[in-house]
Amino acid sequence: MASVRFERRIGAPADRVWALVGDPARIVEWFPGVLEARVEGDRRTLRLATGVEMPERILAADARTRHFAYRLETRLVRFHLGTIDVFELGPSDTVVAYATTAEPDTMALVIGGATDEALDAIVRLSEGTEG
Repeated sequence: MASVRFERRIGAPADRVWALVGDPARIVEWFPGVLEARVEGDRRTLRLATGVEMPERILAADARTRHFAYRLETRLVRFHLGTIDVFELGPSDTVVAYATTAEPDTMALVIGGATDEALDAIVRLSEGTEG
């Protein structure tokens, strides 16, 4: 089992960042290749640009601690856990950490590469520099 973790420091309020990453349907705004997100209770199904659907189970979406966790439920992985944590350092100073643990190990690297790109988009959107 392998894990990867990426972080970004963002010049925006933590609540603004959390509003973006803590809303499971808004993943289409910032995760590369995700065209659609259907959310029903603790289930989220992503439709990718390739046409593939990826079912997920939302394990946590805690606004108080600004912690989001989910698990892919597909045969492509034996195990998967994704977590996003938003930490307030100051009024407009935030750190976002995105971690992925997966088996097989190569899936952690593949998914991790996409989460690294996703964090760049979260920075642009949160700081209002998307364009």
